[in-house]
Amino acid sequence: MRVLFVASECVPLVKTGGLADVAGALPKALTSRGVDVRVLLPGYPGVTAPTAEGEAVWREADVFGQPATVRRAPVGGLDVLALDMPAYFERDGLYVTPEGEDWPDNPFRFAALSWVAAGIARDGLADGWRPDIVHAHDWQTGLAPLYMQDWGVRDVASILTIHNMSYQGVCEAELRRDLKLPETGFTAQGYEFYGKVNFLKAGLIHSDLVTTVSPTYARELESPEFGWGLEGVLAARQERAIGILNGIDTELWDPMSDPAVPSFTSRSLSGRKAARKALLQTFSLDAGRTGPLFGVVSRLTDQKGLDLLLGILPDMLRVDGSLVLLGSGDRRLEQAFLTAARDHAGSVGVRIGYDEDLAHRIYAGSDAVLVPSRFEPCGLTQMYAMRYGALPVVARTGGLADTVIDANSAAVSAGVATGFQFDPGSREAFANAIAKVFAVFSERSLWRQMQRNAMRHPVGWDGPAERYIDLYARLMAAKEGKKRFSGTR
Repeated sequence: MRVLFVASECVPLVKTGGLADVAGALPKALTSRGVDVRVLLPGYPGVTAPTAEGEAVWREADVFGQPATVRRAPVGGLDVLALDMPAYFERDGLYVTPEGEDWPDNPFRFAALSWVAAGIARDGLADGWRPDIVHAHDWQTGLAPLYMQDWGVRDVASILTIHNMSYQGVCEAELRRDLKLPETGFTAQGYEFYGKVNFLKAGLIHSDLVTTVSPTYARELESPEFGWGLEGVLAARQERAIGILNGIDTELWDPMSDPAVPSFTSRSLSGRKAARKALLQTFSLDAGRTGPLFGVVSRLTDQKGLDLLLGILPDMLRVDGSLVLLGSGDRRLEQAFLTAARDHAGSVGVRIGYDEDLAHRIYAGSDAVLVPSRFEPCGLTQMYAMRYGALPVVARTGGLADTVIDANSAAVSAGVATGFQFDPGSREAFANAIAKVFAVFSERSLWRQMQRNAMRHPVGWDGPAERYIDLYARLMAAKEGKKRFSGTR
């Protein structure tokens, strides 16, 4: 079974969000189960540097006006195919300029990624490798299934995984000819979207199968609130989006072997006291406060619900809670949290930006980690937190609802609770959840039991990888038998 993964970012090479974690961890989990996976990535500087000496396995003289070369090299346990197109990818910023604006040539940059993926599906690589499955991810690869279908590639199946429906890759209609899109497809039943080209819609319509990153998000996508105008496209498919919960790389995120938090000596609560003390020192916070230490590792956007946190922060601090935050994004939110840190020195610590080691230390040293997202397709933060014994406080949406067992009376009585849930978008509900955190924190035996539950909770890729292998096998069988794929959600 040969699978071409196509993604716009991938750990350990380049990352802006959770897609990168999935594109790095899932191929490794599949490879360990005998699947032959190669990962096609844009040739950003962080990708071309470690692959520069790799074998050139694919070339095309003119892909949307630029020469393209694919180099193959092993990196971090992955079989990487780097798309070397310097004019498109050798720049600072994956999707946006240093000023925060979308790169104006993004349609061509990511159409090129899709074009090359489809070309590999059609012709194979110079070393004789040709995929059975093209597994595309998000709008940046949404044109790959369309190109494959337009070129008559019938013996290679395609899957599109939606990581976030709100990002769709919409561009002006007049670009469709330059992007070499079939004119017959520019209809309401095709890739047209309110008079424009929609990359994600193209992928939803032309892929053999659509998956998304949690069962709850799969259901949410069928509603106008979460479908972002494409809910009808999914509803029209006989096989709607199949929700497969993401996992995390449990080797990379392992408190027992994590060099960023050497105080941990076992997969238990041992070492958390030292990790908490070190975290307080890092942010120059008062170690004498008696309430929970809350952690946030997040993009600072309204989607992530961080404005709700600002609203209830004074009440948290009044009852001796503390907060450490690592993130960046909306300048308004950045400034608001920096102001909070200045006004509440000793109880609020803020770092703007991203630091991988510091993120690990926040999960290891915080008592609870806050994820108040208004919507969250899957979310990995809550899984990292549980792995390190920090109890997640999450909005009841998407994968957050699927991964955290709320500390309601039934779950507490059964001894299975792993965190706290509340209704998304509600400041009052968030405040009530925080009050519950304080109440449980005061019951030390219950708190420790929940921490142990969280650390034992399965968050790896074993189950999800097996589900993907099953889908791949059934897609291949359907292609060989020239039957329509049939599956269950």
